[in-house]
Amino acid sequence: MEQQYISFLAEAYKRGYEKKYAGVKDAPEMKLHYFKVKEDLPRVQVVLSFLQGIVPAGQCKTLLDVGSGRGVFLFPLLREFPDLEVTSLDILPHRVALHECIHEGGIDNLHPLQENICTWDAPDKSFDVVTMLEVMEHIPDTLAVVRNAIRLARNYIIVSVPSKPDDNPEHIHLFSNDELKRLFLE
Repeated sequence: MEQQYISFLAEAYKRGYEKKYAGVKDAPEMKLHYFKVKEDLPRVQVVLSFLQGIVPAGQCKTLLDVGSGRGVFLFPLLREFPDLEVTSLDILPHRVALHECIHEGGIDNLHPLQENICTWDAPDKSFDVVTMLEVMEHIPDTLAVVRNAIRLARNYIIVSVPSKPDDNPEHIHLFSNDELKRLFLE
């Protein structure tokens, strides 16, 4: 059986990759597996459903996705809302390079940046929506990330975190609903 891809993103990535790495001797491997169509994770489905209600109503024209990483949320977001202005923020250069290839390949509404959400000094209220899906558990200074997300968001902040302990060594926090509420109310 032939694997299906989010074709417009995969094609943009290939075009951007060829531009970015033309003539580069030790270019990273082109990785199309990121664009395979698979069932969206439940947290992604919930967020996309919420956005279905606010994007057409004009409450979300710009979105900041913090910790876009491999595109688990970002790519379904771009598939569902191909005209939404999306800024993808990540601290890892190879993740940002992936997103840059997509942008350079023709997805002009994707704006990748390598920044730390805790210290990024973008103007206040720069985005209608800020998403942070499975990100906060990785960040040492949770109060800084929350303060900056609140400062950057005009309308909504959407957060998901693991609900139970796991064996991921990169997860340095576990939050209860009460802890998340307290952080955002502080």
